Amino acid sequence: MVSRERILEAARRVYAKHGFRGATTRLIAIEAGVNEVTLFRTFGSKSALLEAVLEQYSKDEHEAPLPDEPIDPAAELTRFVKSKLEAVRGMRPLLMHTMSEVDERPEAAEFACRGRHDVHDTITSYIRRLQARGLAAPDLDVDVAAVIMVATVMSDAMARHFVPDVYPPLDEAADRYVRSFLRLLGARSPNGTAPAHAAFSSTPTSR
Repeated sequence: MVSRERILEAARRVYAKHGFRGATTRLIAIEAGVNEVTLFRTFGSKSALLEAVLEQYSKDEHEAPLPDEPIDPAAELTRFVKSKLEAVRGMRPLLMHTMSEVDERPEAAEFACRGRHDVHDTITSYIRRLQARGLAAPDLDVDVAAVIMVATVMSDAMARHFVPDVYPPLDEAADRYVRSFLRLLGARSPNGTAPAHAAFSSTPTSR
């Protein structure tokens, strides 16, 4: 019996290469080594298969969650941002195709924005926890701060391929984004005696 996972993996590869428009059920079936009847029997429709692929992307994401009780904002945010950069880079081909098809398939916009909403909500909640502990400026515009971080992650993950020279080196990107973000937050270390970003050099590393 052909496994559901085998078809999903095949669909991921085909969607990433051809987009929803070009990813016919015939191509997916060939990639999976099955016939189209098996594909439809397993998932019901092409749209349902795409939804299953997107769900798999979400489950595959090796997220470093932000803690309920912040202890080290610099380390916690850096791990989180690194995991998000890796996740979005892995989805980049599919996201590019999806965004190009939004006019034709309005429902594609929901997928393209789904992750952004989740990350935005996660970051705003974390900032409010920092504020509650006196580790971030109390008058900060939390939503705008979250938008800035989400936009930074998306820009790096999606556009670095086209203009690599404007971004920090890959191995420095998360650290440098978080350093600037913590300055924006007016973040303090847990003991309140020094900025949470003090461990980072104030001088950017030259590219």
